[in-house]
Amino acid sequence: MRRGCGTDELYESLARHARDVAQRFNEPADRLDPLSGLLWDALSTRGLSWVGFYILPDMGIEAPHELVLAARRDKPACSPIGLHGACGQSLLEGSVRLIEDVALLGEGYIACDPRDRSEVVLPIYRNGNRWGVLDADSHEQACFGSSDVLGLARVLREAGLLDRDPPLRADRLPEADLQPSRRSL
Repeated sequence: MRRGCGTDELYESLARHARDVAQRFNEPADRLDPLSGLLWDALSTRGLSWVGFYILPDMGIEAPHELVLAARRDKPACSPIGLHGACGQSLLEGSVRLIEDVALLGEGYIACDPRDRSEVVLPIYRNGNRWGVLDADSHEQACFGSSDVLGLARVLREAGLLDRDPPLRADRLPEADLQPSRRSL
């Protein structure tokens, strides 16, 4: 098992491209589709199985109760989704959710693809207010690690979608669970 989908160099390059996206598209909502494509193209060969953005359907809602899919790659996803899953928790808490094994979430996990094993979710902001989340999934356990959290946060900052460093809430596997299994000969 591993902890980390991307490298520092890869995220550096993605951050530069995200800055270009922000300069080309004035409206934050218009940046989501190109950013999904950018992340998919760079990370799908490194373990990413899906990436997308969920946003609040109406910025004026004081007590949101769902998120809607705004952009995604490379397959369909559930929409709308309630706020009880990792995406909703990330939005409501304003925290990054790093989940090395989605089974750790129990009944609170919203499974759009039953093959997914790990997930990372980062909150996004519009005009300083919480607006939605970036959600990335993998069919591999512990595909995402701290380097991905830092790298994805940098991409979102350069795209003008993150104006603070959100705290990390991690559901991690014990180190023993990350070791390859050894068989007796």
